[in-house]
Amino acid sequence: MSKITNYLYQTNISDKELGISLLIFRILLSLSLINTHGLKKIVHFENTVVHIPDPFGLGGEMSTYFAIFANVFCPVFIILGFMTRLALLPIMMTTAIGFFVVHVADPWAVKDVPLMYLMTSTLLFVLGPGSISLDGKHSINQ
Repeated sequence: MSKITNYLYQTNISDKELGISLLIFRILLSLSLINTHGLKKIVHFENTVVHIPDPFGLGGEMSTYFAIFANVFCPVFIILGFMTRLALLPIMMTTAIGFFVVHVADPWAVKDVPLMYLMTSTLLFVLGPGSISLDGKHSINQ
């Protein structure tokens, strides 16, 4: 029982555990974005263009392309851990716009989704992709 208690209260984590945790986190976050937000924009492109918010006046088509880039292509880079922090920026921008502009007047049950994606993306941006990533391999070799 003391081993379990010690594990639950420990604050130290090995590099290996951190790398595995960040890998799992990157994969789950990215698959969620792709599956829940990205693929439906591709499959229902015309409908998305008509209904997508356009807070900066770029037009529905350009806003849809940016959303697809942020919700499909960037997560693939994040899964690989390739240019991870750079790939997170469009996601953070899209979710920040969703929270602070598009859903600002909506109830929390609606705007908590972009907030959660913004917080998790920001956390990953701060922590980095971890050692089990293409970015991690690059930084180890230098």
